[in-house]
Amino acid sequence: MNKLIKSILASAMILAVGTTVASADVAKGQKLYLKKLKSSCDMTGAKMASQHSQFEWETFKSEGKLADELKKICPKTPSKALKDKYLEHYYDFFYEYANDSGNVPSC
Repeated sequence: MNKLIKSILASAMILAVGTTVASADVAKGQKLYLKKLKSSCDMTGAKMASQHSQFEWETFKSEGKLADELKKICPKTPSKALKDKYLEHYYDFFYEYANDSGNVPSC
Protein backbone atom coordinates (compact mmCIF):
# COMPACT_ATOMS: atom_id res chain seq x y z
CA MET A 1 0.00 0.00 0.00
CA ASN A 2 2.85 2.37 0.85
CA LYS A 3 4.51 1.77 -2.55
CA LEU A 4 1.21 2.51 -4.33
CA ILE A 5 0.83 5.86 -2.59
CA LYS A 6 4.45 6.80 -3.34
CA SER A 7 4.07 5.92 -7.02
CA ILE A 8 0.85 7.93 -7.29
CA LEU A 9 2.48 10.95 -5.65
CA ALA A 10 5.54 10.62 -7.90
CA SER A 11 3.29 10.47 -10.98
CA ALA A 12 1.40 13.54 -9.84
CA MET A 13 4.65 15.47 -9.35
CA ILE A 14 5.94 14.49 -12.79
CA LEU A 15 2.67 15.58 -14.42
CA ALA A 16 2.65 18.87 -12.53
CA VAL A 17 6.22 19.73 -13.53
CA GLY A 18 5.73 18.52 -17.10
CA THR A 19 2.67 20.69 -17.74
CA THR A 20 4.35 23.74 -16.27
CA VAL A 21 7.36 23.39 -18.54
CA ALA A 22 5.20 22.87 -21.64
CA SER A 23 3.07 25.97 -21.09
CA ALA A 24 3.60 29.31 -22.79
CA ASP A 25 5.33 32.19 -21.04
CA VAL A 26 4.67 35.93 -20.84
CA ALA A 27 8.36 36.81 -20.60
CA LYS A 28 9.20 34.61 -23.56
CA GLY A 29 6.35 36.24 -25.51
CA GLN A 30 7.80 39.65 -24.73
CA LYS A 31 11.26 38.58 -25.89
CA LEU A 32 9.83 37.06 -29.07
CA TYR A 33 7.84 40.23 -29.75
CA LEU A 34 10.98 42.34 -29.39
CA LYS A 35 12.99 40.01 -31.61
CA LYS A 36 10.47 39.02 -34.29
CA LEU A 37 7.68 41.61 -34.48
CA LYS A 38 8.71 44.98 -33.08
CA SER A 39 10.67 46.16 -36.13
CA SER A 40 7.90 45.24 -38.57
CA CYS A 41 5.12 46.62 -36.34
CA ASP A 42 6.82 49.96 -35.60
CA MET A 43 5.30 50.10 -32.10
CA THR A 44 6.26 49.18 -28.57
CA GLY A 45 5.02 46.01 -26.93
CA ALA A 46 2.74 48.03 -24.67
CA LYS A 47 1.06 49.72 -27.62
CA MET A 48 0.75 46.46 -29.52
CA ALA A 49 -0.78 44.57 -26.58
CA SER A 50 -3.21 47.42 -25.90
CA GLN A 51 -4.69 47.15 -29.39
CA HIS A 52 -7.32 44.78 -27.92
CA SER A 53 -8.88 43.73 -24.62
CA GLN A 54 -8.11 40.42 -22.92
CA PHE A 55 -11.40 39.01 -24.18
CA GLU A 56 -10.59 40.01 -27.76
CA TRP A 57 -7.10 38.45 -27.60
CA GLU A 58 -8.64 35.31 -26.12
CA THR A 59 -11.23 35.18 -28.92
CA PHE A 60 -8.58 35.49 -31.63
CA LYS A 61 -6.62 32.64 -30.06
CA SER A 62 -9.60 30.34 -29.54
CA GLU A 63 -10.84 30.89 -33.10
CA GLY A 64 -7.35 30.30 -34.50
CA LYS A 65 -7.18 33.82 -35.95
CA LEU A 66 -4.36 35.25 -33.87
CA ALA A 67 -1.86 35.14 -36.74
CA ASP A 68 -4.41 36.80 -39.05
CA GLU A 69 -4.99 39.60 -36.55
CA LEU A 70 -1.27 40.17 -36.06
CA LYS A 71 -0.84 40.34 -39.83
CA LYS A 72 -3.71 42.85 -39.99
CA ILE A 73 -2.18 45.07 -37.30
CA CYS A 74 1.36 44.70 -38.69
CA PRO A 75 1.10 44.07 -42.45
CA LYS A 76 4.90 44.11 -42.88
CA THR A 77 5.34 41.11 -40.55
CA PRO A 78 7.08 38.19 -42.26
CA SER A 79 5.22 34.86 -42.18
CA LYS A 80 8.14 33.14 -40.45
CA ALA A 81 7.55 35.38 -37.40
CA LEU A 82 4.01 34.02 -37.10
CA LYS A 83 4.84 30.33 -36.69
CA ASP A 84 2.52 28.30 -34.46
CA LYS A 85 5.30 27.71 -31.94
CA TYR A 86 5.50 31.49 -31.34
CA LEU A 87 1.76 32.25 -31.24
CA GLU A 88 1.19 30.77 -27.76
CA HIS A 89 3.89 33.03 -26.33
CA TYR A 90 2.67 36.10 -28.24
CA TYR A 91 -0.83 35.42 -26.94
CA ASP A 92 0.32 35.18 -23.31
CA PHE A 93 2.21 38.45 -23.67
CA PHE A 94 -0.66 40.31 -25.38
CA TYR A 95 -3.25 38.90 -22.94
CA GLU A 96 -1.17 39.89 -19.90
CA TYR A 97 -0.76 43.47 -21.13
CA ALA A 98 -4.09 44.01 -22.91
CA ASN A 99 -5.77 47.42 -22.69
CA ASP A 100 -8.07 46.30 -19.86
CA SER A 101 -5.46 44.43 -17.80
CA GLY A 102 -3.89 47.38 -15.98
CA ASN A 103 -0.41 45.96 -16.60
CA VAL A 104 2.32 47.75 -18.55
CA PRO A 105 5.30 45.89 -20.07
CA SER A 106 8.80 47.29 -19.98
CA CYS A 107 9.35 47.28 -23.75
